[in-house]
Amino acid sequence: MLEANDILSDESLSKVQKVARLEELLAEARGLQRAATEGGMDPDDGVTRNLRDIELALDRLNAEKPETGAATL
Repeated sequence: MLEANDILSDESLSKVQKVARLEELLAEARGLQRAATEGGMDPDDGVTRNLRDIELALDRLNAEKPETGAATL
């Protein structure tokens, strides 16, 4: 899976493109977290770390933050 830092460091992408890719990555990571929660997978498989990394990358770009919390899972 593509990492948030890979997107941030890709100088061929504009800020808008970076935000769009990070938001896609965030949606994918949330889906994996949801599947792990519902399917009884190991909660320490790195999904939470990936979510945090993506959110931090969006912060670095000063992107609007999507809602977070249980209701968004």
